[in-house]
Parts: sequence; C-alpha cells; structure tokens
Amino acid sequence: MPRQYPLEKIRNIGIIAHIDAGKTTTSERILFYTGVSHKIGEVHTGDTVMDWMEQERERGITITSAATTAFWTPTYHNHDKKFEHRINLIDTPGHIDFTVEVKRSLRVLDGAVVVFDGVAGVEPQSETNWRYADDYKVPRICFINKLDRTGASFDKSYQSIVDRLTPNALPLQLPIGTESDFRALINLLENKAYEFQGEHGEIIVEIPIPEDMKERVEKARHALIEKIAEQDDAVMGDYLDGKEISHETLKKTLRKGVIANTIVPVMCGSAYKNKGVQFMLDAVIEYLPSPLDLPPVKGHDEKGNEIERNASDTEPFTALAFKIATDPFVGNLAFFRNYAGVIRRGSYIYNATKGVQERVGRIVRLHANDREEVEEIYAGEIAAIVGLKQTTTGDTLCDPEHPIILEKISFPEPVIGLRIEPKTKADQEKMGTALHRLAEEDPTFRVAGDPDTGETIISGMGELHLEIIVDRMKREFNVDANVGRPQVAYKETILGEADGEGKYIKQSGGRGQYGHAKVRVRPLERGTGFVFLDEIKGGSIPKEFINPTEKGVKEAIEKGVVAGYPMVDVEVTLYDGSFHEVDSSEAAFKIAGSMAFQDAAKKAKPVILEPIMKVQVIIPDNYMGEVTGNVNAKRGRIESMDDRPGLKVINAKIPLSEMFGYATDLRTMTQGRGSFTMEFDHYEPAPNNVAQQIIEGKKR
Repeated sequence: MPRQYPLEKIRNIGIIAHIDAGKTTTSERILFYTGVSHKIGEVHTGDTVMDWMEQERERGITITSAATTAFWTPTYHNHDKKFEHRINLIDTPGHIDFTVEVKRSLRVLDGAVVVFDGVAGVEPQSETNWRYADDYKVPRICFINKLDRTGASFDKSYQSIVDRLTPNALPLQLPIGTESDFRALINLLENKAYEFQGEHGEIIVEIPIPEDMKERVEKARHALIEKIAEQDDAVMGDYLDGKEISHETLKKTLRKGVIANTIVPVMCGSAYKNKGVQFMLDAVIEYLPSPLDLPPVKGHDEKGNEIERNASDTEPFTALAFKIATDPFVGNLAFFRNYAGVIRRGSYIYNATKGVQERVGRIVRLHANDREEVEEIYAGEIAAIVGLKQTTTGDTLCDPEHPIILEKISFPEPVIGLRIEPKTKADQEKMGTALHRLAEEDPTFRVAGDPDTGETIISGMGELHLEIIVDRMKREFNVDANVGRPQVAYKETILGEADGEGKYIKQSGGRGQYGHAKVRVRPLERGTGFVFLDEIKGGSIPKEFINPTEKGVKEAIEKGVVAGYPMVDVEVTLYDGSFHEVDSSEAAFKIAGSMAFQDAAKKAKPVILEPIMKVQVIIPDNYMGEVTGNVNAKRGRIESMDDRPGLKVINAKIPLSEMFGYATDLRTMTQGRGSFTMEFDHYEPAPNNVAQQIIEGKKR
C-alpha cells in the first residue's frame, strides 16, 4: 500500500505535564475533536481511552505512555487545505515515579505540548520534564489549562513559565474573562476573538474584541510580532521600515522560531470545559515540526564511524525501540519510531545494539488499547512490532545490510528497594517470569538476589512505583507476594586519595597460587561511575592478568567497604605488582585486585551516600508552622516558600530515608488538606550519626 500521508503532513507529538495539570483530559478532547472517539471520556468517571490499565482508572493517573494516531485539518482559518494531517500522539504520565516514560517518549518525539494548571502554574514535575525536553532539543507549545477554575490566572501562570522555564515564552492568545467567567479566546496574530459554542464547544464563532481589552491586545500583539520579526533578517527589515507583514509570513517565521527553540508559543483554555483545544491542535500543525523539519538522525556503525540518516522512505531502514509493553491479547509489543526507510511485515531486521537478527511478525498501529494491523510502516511514523524476542528499550533496529547504532536512552538509577517473596510454592515459578517481564518493560525497575540471604530484592524510583509493580504482578500474572518494608538504596564513595596493596599467596602441596597488585584510588565527580586505568610498566603484571585484576576490583566495588553498599564515582589505577612464573593464575590476581582495592578504599576516607529528594509540599496557610517544623525535624533544608491563593508552597530537599510514610503524616498534620510531590535529586554523604545507624542496621 503506498504512503497515505506525505512526511510534511506528519506530526509526532507528546503531551507532557505535572501530575493533575489535566493532561489526559486534554488528550481525550483531542481524540474527540479529531473524530477518533465518539464520546468524551473523563478521568473522574474512569472511562478515558488513553488510561486503559485498571490501575490507571482506579487511581485517576496515567502510568504507561500510550501511542495513538489521530487526524486533523486546521479548519477554522484555511478552507482550501484538503489534506488531513496525521498526528501520532504519545500520552505520557506526570507522576514522578514514572519519569522514565516521559524521558523515553521525548527521545522519539518531534514536538511537545506542555500542559500547565492555570491555578498552580509551573510545578516541580513541569520543570523536570522541561529539562528532559531541553536535553533532546524538542520544540514545544505551552497550553495553560483549567482557566475556568477558582484562583486561575493566565498572567501568573505565564509569568511562572518565563521566570522558571524559559524567557522565550510568548502568548499567542489571551483569555476573555477568568474563573467562572472565562468564555472566549483572542488570537493575537489574527487580532480576532472566538467563542466556543455547542454542547462540546465544537462550534467556533468569531466575536468582537471587548473594548476594555483592546489596548492590552494591541500591546501583546506588538511584542509578539517584534519577537517573530527577530527570527528572520528580511522580515526584520520590513518590520523596521514600518511595512505591513502578511499573516502567512508571520506564521511561516513563527514556525521557524518554534522549530529552532527560540520561541515557545503560549496558548490557553480549559480542556474540561471544551475551550481552546482545537486552536491548540491548529498550532501543533502550524508550528511544530514534521520529521522533515528536523536534522537527520545521527548514529555510528560497528567501527564507531558517524553515519547520518535522512527522514526518507528511500534510505535504509533505521528505527529506535522506545518502549516494550506486555499486551494481554497479543503478547510482547515493541513500540518503535521509524526514522528512515520502510519496514514490512515478514521481513528480517537487525537489532544493532544486541547484534541479533529478528523477524517482523506483525506490525500494529495503535489507538490507545485498540490496534490496527498494517503491512508496512514508512519513515517518520510510530508503530509497534508484535513478538520480537530479544529487543529491549533503547535498542536500534535497522536494515541488516546497513547496520547503524543510534544513541541510547540513559535512565536514572533506582533509589528504593523492597524484599519480596512468593506466598506459595506455586507462586515461586510464576514470580520469576512476572518480574522478568516487568523489568523488560521498565528500565528503571531492577530485580536482584541478595547473595547473603537468597531473598529477591526489587528496586525502583519510589514507593508508588513499586506498589504498582506488585499490583500488576497480582493482576496480570496472578502472583501473590509478601512484601518487606521499603529500603533506601544507599551507596558508598571515597573522599580522599590512597594507595593499597593486595597479595594473595597460597602454598599447599602441588601448584601454589600467587597474585600481587598495587592500586591507587581517587574520588570522581558525582555521577561519573567507575573508571579503571591500567598503568603497568615493564610487564610487572603480564597482560593476561590485568583483566582478572580489574574483575576483582569490580567485585569489591559492588560490595563496598563501609556497610556493604556498592561504591560509586571512584577511579582505580593499577600501577604495580608482581607475579610468579609458575604459580600466578587469573583467579589469584582476581583476589589480589579485590584485596588491593579494599585496602586502598579503607584508607581513602570512605563514606556512605544517601539519596536526597526534591520535595514540594502544598498546604493551607494555617498549617505552615507545624509542617515547616516537621521538615526541619526530618533533616530537611527548606529552599524557598511561595504563595498561592490561600495556600503556601514549601520547596525543600529531604533525605529519602526520612520520607517513608510521609503521606500519612502530612494528612494528619493538615486534616487531609495538604499534598506533596517528591523526586530524586542527588546523592550526598550521610552525617556521621546517621551513617553509624545505617552500618548497625546492615549488621542486624
């Protein structure tokens, strides 16, 4: 079947936001207006299309990102455009424990709509997601939602975007009326006002701009046109000469600025009240990039030479698997973004990351939880392959004749762990399979065995994250498990430099064992990991024993030297040693490497590192004293306090170990009226008294 939608008519976009900013409601409206669903689903009644997992409907939050295809024609202003555009929409969760979903979605998106709550403005998760979008240079549009709510303010929310996210944000629209009087929108480029009528706001009617707003509109329009003119020298020349710039030229130049990330248009509305979503869809088509507007995707071949692939059907097939999902009906789904070339059902593709060939069984285009089988997928599209055996998140899929490896997606390390054991013998076997499948889907979820006790430990990004995993095991795999108390994933590091020596000699009848290594250790910057340097001169340790020595060092690093936690951010230099012609062996040098590292690390001021969380607490004014006192008691550092109508917002950094059960404490302190969000921020050395308790706790 030939390509139905040319590349310039395709938009791959995601909707990202802080939890509860109205992201799923916005997505549901998009599906309704684009004719995909005939009835509007609501989060509060639990019948949304995008949140189809049982847990999502129960909790009213989005957990997995679902990819959906929709179609749109900007109808209100251009009646001559007959082609529809295809929008591949990826809905992403706002809750911090699922940030992996946002991160991996942004990696494959061309543009994003960032939704803000018109009462709260920029919230912590909005900042984190914005940073991820900056990392991947994703052009975006802001949508200030919920303007119908009490306490909503377009100006305050807009100001928070400028102050905290980007000075390049510019209003494209202004609302007419606020809170319960919010009724219409002004399009600044066109200098026209529109009202939404009909049961679902599907009828859009032009109305006159209110007299009392004319001056403000004029000022805002002037600022917008000036900023647009700055994007292009020719337009700037006309603007300075006082010439009238045509509407088409303004739109074209604005598009250029949005794609270059030098302008971020700000739109507004209320998705729940059916106002403004259609204009936001128009802006997605008019200003966000198609796959052709972006630079070619870069990768490297197996020898490490850089290769580029253009978004074109004639180039060799190149795609990135950005999500693996277990579907109850079809089995394993690998979602992929096709950057170049065409992939056909029944063909063979090469997984360049793993170095294996896979056969493409079926290809499906997804609509949240419905699926349409297709024969082929062209460049610039997003779809899923059923039944790939070896592919995991972040793998590059390509044409076997033209291998390429795209940049991998990096994920944060888990900060919290739980011991888990099956309730019955029958659950034992099933639990292993279930955990393995869930770990394949989610790169921030890890499963490990504790070598000392033989228990299974699962770790993830937060209590909610692990709670959902255990819940899914029960529902999707029928595995009942007992769960231990949450535990913090501590780490160790060193603060100083030191030398160490390890000598392993064993003489017993027959051949002995001899290994001898000297190492130097020094601390590295946080987040660097482990670096091993080989500086052996003159063959004091033969080449074949250097690898085993490094292996020994690595094993010792996993166990640490203070309380048995893995060591991070350490550089180990192997600089000397000796060997025995007959008795030296790989095993002996592995032990010597381990001993040398332990010797050096113990002298290099080793410390325990604990995860510190970025916490935002929102409470009514009158509970301020008690809540801040409690934050201080938890070894927290308050970094700032902001006001919202009738509320106080406390931003603090608090150690994770002090945050268990905080939801209950906060409910008690504020009679159920306080709320908080937290996300991992960084690791820092634990104070001595705390470190002492950690060491004793580990011994117990």
